[in-house]
Amino acid sequence: VQLQASGGGLVQAGGSLRLSCIASGRTSGIYGMGWYRQVPGKEREFVAAIAWRDGSTYYGDPVQGRFTISGGVGRNMVYLEMSSLKPEDTAVYYCAADETGLGEDMDYWGKGTQVTVSS
Repeated sequence: VQLQASGGGLVQAGGSLRLSCIASGRTSGIYGMGWYRQVPGKEREFVAAIAWRDGSTYYGDPVQGRFTISGGVGRNMVYLEMSSLKPEDTAVYYCAADETGLGEDMDYWGKGTQVTVSS
């Protein structure tokens, strides 16, 4: 499975941005997909995830209420709608997918897309 994320960029604090991720290859066995972010020198942080089985969504505490994860009809695309962005949201955002569950040890990772929020 290959993942390609897009949609990152520069936005002012309080603004919005939408990330997209498309999965290709053997996607039929994917249990769910998610987004993680990382700042240089810090550990990777969970942002949001969605389970395809029932559409359940999960969010990290720092983004709860501001970010929304959703999936495409074919279950091979995932979106992250980010609003009320803060400078501390600046990071490289990675799309990930897993065949058995959702957590830090995802099976597949994309290359990441940079999100920069200016104050």
